[in-house]
Amino acid sequence: MFDQRIAALEYVRQNKEQSLKLLETFLSIPSISTEPANQPDMQRAAYWVAAQLSGLGMQNVEIFPTARHPVVYAEWLGAHPRTAGAGGAPTVLIYGHYDVQPADPLDRWQTGPFEPTVRGESLYARGASDMKGQVVAVMKAVEAIVKSGDLPVNLKWLIEGEEEIGSPSLEAFIAEHKNLLACDFALNPDAGMIGPEDPTITYALRGLAYFELRVFGPASDLHSGIYGGVVHNPANALAELIAGMHDAEGRVTLPGFYDKVRPLSKEERAELARLPTDEKHFLEQTGAPALYGEAGFTPAERAGARPTLDVNGMLSGFTGAGSKTVIPAWAMAKISMRLVPDQDPADVAKQFYAYLEARASKDIRWEVTEMHGGTPSISDRNNAGVRAMAATLESVWGKQPYFRREGGSIPVVAQMQRVLGIESVVAGFGLPNDNVHAPNERLHLPTWYMGIEAFIHFFINLGS
Repeated sequence: MFDQRIAALEYVRQNKEQSLKLLETFLSIPSISTEPANQPDMQRAAYWVAAQLSGLGMQNVEIFPTARHPVVYAEWLGAHPRTAGAGGAPTVLIYGHYDVQPADPLDRWQTGPFEPTVRGESLYARGASDMKGQVVAVMKAVEAIVKSGDLPVNLKWLIEGEEEIGSPSLEAFIAEHKNLLACDFALNPDAGMIGPEDPTITYALRGLAYFELRVFGPASDLHSGIYGGVVHNPANALAELIAGMHDAEGRVTLPGFYDKVRPLSKEERAELARLPTDEKHFLEQTGAPALYGEAGFTPAERAGARPTLDVNGMLSGFTGAGSKTVIPAWAMAKISMRLVPDQDPADVAKQFYAYLEARASKDIRWEVTEMHGGTPSISDRNNAGVRAMAATLESVWGKQPYFRREGGSIPVVAQMQRVLGIESVVAGFGLPNDNVHAPNERLHLPTWYMGIEAFIHFFINLGS
């Protein structure tokens, strides 16, 4: 008796080399969304994605322009649709993004960031883990199912090009195309696993509020010997402001910052305590001499379920080789806050301004640029998609998956909740040591191949 599941799995196993070559082709496109110089590469990546979806037999493949980078849409609605009171095939909206982070610093890469290279069990390239590898994994799973029979579920694809810059065009696109994107739930593989032996489902994501703070002092750089002690140094003033943004307990001092933070329930704390991410895990992953954070919470809770404030970059004065004794005219810091339910980026912006108005001295001037933000999200762990993914991961890895709150931000999950009224299944196959957003980003290939098989099980289980 023919078994489509077995046939699809066998197809993937026999075509590993072709899967890898396809991913390498995708990774060779430097689709850096934040760089104007890479605009042609963004277009090329969008057309590449559209071509792949057409090749899978998807219908109504279309590239939608936005204010910055295009959105790729496709669908296949050949399975019997689900109707009220009847068990039909669900419609799954697959989300992904084809843009990547800048590759700087280039001198830290062992091989070119857009020259995919296999070393050992890993594939090295920018975007290998985040998230071109995840997008191709879903494509190859769908290909294997199509090659072995009919798709058992309805599929819609939404692949954007602005995730790495906060998805500024996406919410408007979703709102304008609600009917086109209507579905039962979304599959979002823009996530990862705790470890290669630890299947993971992410049910909550932190939001983001990102700012650029500039502090100004004298009209131009000054000789520190002549004017030192007379003019407040903007670099010193900026450091003083930043130092005051946390108290001795590691708590953020912006007024009202914690007012809307949803507390963790006993059940959630017990679930998070299952995670194999104790202090030893974080020390090994980071190479830090010791951990830091808000008192009263475990490392796993601080990393995913509590809000944070961090400096992402600083610039001021003379930073070249040797010495130059100046008081700089200005200083700048990039500052981000990771937010948790039920915080709002607009509220946090007001809290940031309130802090600066209260704490900045009168002998300097400051300006804030609001870069981008996104609301946090938390999903129902009992929705049909999550239950199906949990069963899938347990069958492939042979153990109950972990449920975690992810510390990073994926704006589209909250946008889909808010605009489409749907939940997302957030599960991908990147690993913590993949160097995402850093030099030598990589993808662990044995885990990636298992991930392709997991998506096969997921779609076939949903259809049956």
